[in-house]
Amino acid sequence: MTSYDRPTTDAHADPDSSAGPSSAPPGQDAEGAVDGRQVTEAALFEAFGGVRGMVETVVPGLLFVTIFTINKDLHVSAIAALAVSLVLAAVRLVRKDTVKHAFSGVFGVAFGVVFAMMTGNAKDFYLPGMLYTLGLATAYIVTTLAGVPLIGLMLGPVFKENLSWRTRNPGRKTAYAKASWAWGLILLAKCAILFPLYWWADTTQLGWILIALKIPPFLLAVYLTWIFLAKAPPPIDVFAEMEAKEKAEEEAEERRRTERETLDRVADDLGRDLVSEITAEPPADRPQGGGRHRR
Repeated sequence: MTSYDRPTTDAHADPDSSAGPSSAPPGQDAEGAVDGRQVTEAALFEAFGGVRGMVETVVPGLLFVTIFTINKDLHVSAIAALAVSLVLAAVRLVRKDTVKHAFSGVFGVAFGVVFAMMTGNAKDFYLPGMLYTLGLATAYIVTTLAGVPLIGLMLGPVFKENLSWRTRNPGRKTAYAKASWAWGLILLAKCAILFPLYWWADTTQLGWILIALKIPPFLLAVYLTWIFLAKAPPPIDVFAEMEAKEKAEEEAEERRRTERETLDRVADDLGRDLVSEITAEPPADRPQGGGRHRR
C-alpha cells in the first residue's frame, strides 16, 4: 500500500456521510462548492473530449450513413468516413491540441472500414463500435463489482488524485461506483437497442438510429457523473502532497546541513583553543638559571 492509498483516521466513516444535501464538505463554503463543481466539469470535459470530441465521434459515422443512403456504395462511404476522421485528426495536430480523442476516432473508423470491406456487408462498418460499447459496459460493471470502479481509474489522474480515493476518500469511491454503474447500465441499454437492429434492420436504418443514439446516452452518463462527483468530497491532490513532502525533506536536509556546519565550526574553534593552551610557554614562577643565594 503506497503512502497515497494509506487510510486516514476517517477511513472507516460512512461512505455516504459526505454526500448529504450540501455538496460542500464540512468547513467548505458555498464559493468553494461552486469551485469544486467547476473543477469537476472541466475535468469531465477534458476526460471525454467535450463538444469537439462529440463532433469528432459523430461526423465520420454520419457521413458514412448519409453517402450510403444516397448511392448504396460501400467503398465510397467507407473511404469518405475514414478520410474525414483523418482530416479531423490532422486539424488537431496542426493546432497542437490533444489528439487522443481524434486518433481513437480514426482507429474506430479504420476498424469499421476493414470489417465492412472484408465481409462486403455495410452493416459491419458499425460492428466494431458496437462490440467496443458492449465491452466497455461490461468493464464498467465488473470493475465496480470488484471494488475498483473504472470511472475512478479514468478520472483519478485527471483530478490529480490517482488511486487515493480507494482507501483515503471513501465518499469519493462511492461516487465513482455510482457513476460507473450509470455508465455501464446506459451502455448496456444502448446495446440492447442496437444489436437486434444489426440482425433485423437494414444498413441505413441501423446507421441513422446509431447516429441518434451517439450523443444523448453519452450526455446522460456525463451529467450523472457530474452530479455524483459534485456531491462527493473533494479529491486528494497527491501531486501537491508529493511536492509538499519533497519540500519538507529538502528543508529538513538543509537544517541538518546547517547544524552539521555549526557543530563543525564549534569543534574547530575548541580544537584550536586546546592546541593553543597546550603549546603555550609555562609561566615564570621562579628565577631561571644556576645562580646561588648569598649568605
